[in-house]
Amino acid sequence: MKKKTSIFLAMMLILVMVFSGCGGGKVTLKMATGGTTGTYYAYSGAVSQVLSSKIPNLSFDVQSTGASKANIFLVADKEADIAIVQNDVMYYAYKGIDLFANEGAVEGFSAMAGCYAEVCQIVSKSNITSIEELRGKRVSVGDIGSGCEFNARQILEAYGMTFDDIQVHNLSFADSSDALKDDKIDAFFCVAGAPTTAIVELATSNPINILEVDDAHAAKLIADYPFYTKYNVPGGSYKGVDRDVQTVAVVATYIVSNDLDEKLVYEMTKALFENKDEIAKAHPKGAELDPEYAVSGISIPIHPGALKYYQEIGVR
Repeated sequence: MKKKTSIFLAMMLILVMVFSGCGGGKVTLKMATGGTTGTYYAYSGAVSQVLSSKIPNLSFDVQSTGASKANIFLVADKEADIAIVQNDVMYYAYKGIDLFANEGAVEGFSAMAGCYAEVCQIVSKSNITSIEELRGKRVSVGDIGSGCEFNARQILEAYGMTFDDIQVHNLSFADSSDALKDDKIDAFFCVAGAPTTAIVELATSNPINILEVDDAHAAKLIADYPFYTKYNVPGGSYKGVDRDVQTVAVVATYIVSNDLDEKLVYEMTKALFENKDEIAKAHPKGAELDPEYAVSGISIPIHPGALKYYQEIGVR
C-alpha cells in the first residue's frame, strides 16, 4: 500500500512539474475589444502585450469586435474570456435594462478593472452657459440607441428635463460638430475621452462652451445611476475653454468570465496597475490607470480575483 501511495505521489509531482514548468500550462485568453481604428482595440493591444510579458505562460488573442454590447454577449457565451466595455453598458446588461431591455439580464461575467474615463461632454454655442438653457434648443444626443443617447437622457433627467423639452437630433459626434458649426444645432452630447478630436477641430474655428454638471446634479445623477463618476475636463483642452469644467464620465472597464481562475484574475489585475507606466508608453490612456478610480464606477459584482487585489491595497 505504501509503495502504491509513493508511486501515486511521484506521478502527481511529475504532472505538477510539467504543467508549472517552462513551456507547460500555457493559457491563451480571447480578448474582445472594438473596431481596429478605435481606442478599445489599440489600448487592449498595449495591455495584452504588457500583461503577457509580466505573467508567465499567459498570452492573449486580441479580437476586433463590435465593442461594448457585443463584447458582453461574447463573454457570456464563452466566446471571449476578457473584454473591454463601457461601465454603463455592463450595468444595463447585468440589470437587463435600457440597451438590454429586450434581451433581459445577462449572466456569466463580472468586473475586473475600470481603466480610463469616457467623458460626457456637453458642447454648446458660446451664448449658452448652462444645461438648464438647453430647454427648447436644438440638441444632438448621439446616434439612435447609442450609449450616448442614454447618457444624454439621464443627464437631462437630473436637471428635470426630458427629450420632450429639447429639439432632438440624432447625429454622430463628427456630424454634430459640423452641424453646430453650420448653425443647424445649438449643442450636442459627446461621450469620449477628452480632449476629443471632433471638439478640438470645432473649437479652432468656432467659440464653444463645455457645460458644467455641478455637484448637486452630479450627486443626483450618481445616486440614480451609480456607474457615473465626476470628472474635470482640464482647462485648455479646447481653444477658448480656459478653466476646468466639471462634468461626469463613464469608465472603459475590463470584464471577465466568471469561469476564469481566481489566481489568474488576481495576477492580471495586479499586473495591470503595477505596470501602469509601461502601458502608458504604449498607449496614452494607460496614464489614467488608478486602482481607486478603477473601482469607483463599478456597480456590478467584481470577480473574486480582482476583489482580492483591491482589498489587499485597501481600495475596496
